[in-house]
Amino acid sequence: MAIQEEESIEAAAAERRERLRALRAAQELLNTPDQDDQDRTTTATSRRQDDAQPTEHDADDEGEEEEGPDEQEEADVSMKFRNYLPHDKQLQEGKVAPPVLPKFEDPVASAPPPEEKKEDPFLNIAPKKPNWDLRRDVQKKLDKLEKRTQKSMFQLMEEEEKRRLFEDSANGED
Repeated sequence: MAIQEEESIEAAAAERRERLRALRAAQELLNTPDQDDQDRTTTATSRRQDDAQPTEHDADDEGEEEEGPDEQEEADVSMKFRNYLPHDKQLQEGKVAPPVLPKFEDPVASAPPPEEKKEDPFLNIAPKKPNWDLRRDVQKKLDKLEKRTQKSMFQLMEEEEKRRLFEDSANGED
């Protein structure tokens, strides 16, 4: 059992070394400035070949390799925040200013609106005739009176006509 545990521990360590080498190679590829693709592939290939042969120096530096990429990541971190303001003052420097939109000028709105006749709003509230409510309440009575007035005027005209005819007939007989 002890032999199997040692072999599994060694296998795990070997896998871990390979992962760390791959991460280191990827980090170096990301950090290098833009070059021809051939330069990158040849450099990555030569590094893989160099890393494929473990040395005593690699075994001694395993503990340092764990801290190395983390420290390097913290130094190279350049985060940009658009909608979030972090509490850390170092990260607040990465706050991106909101984009400034160009001012839109509406051609329709730029034309002056036609001037409308401004009326006093209190004139619209008050009735145009001050006695409109009185007329509304008394309108039925006024209609009746109007009919009676017309009827009595007609009667007066008939009486006046009869009187003229009577006078004309009386004057004509004399």
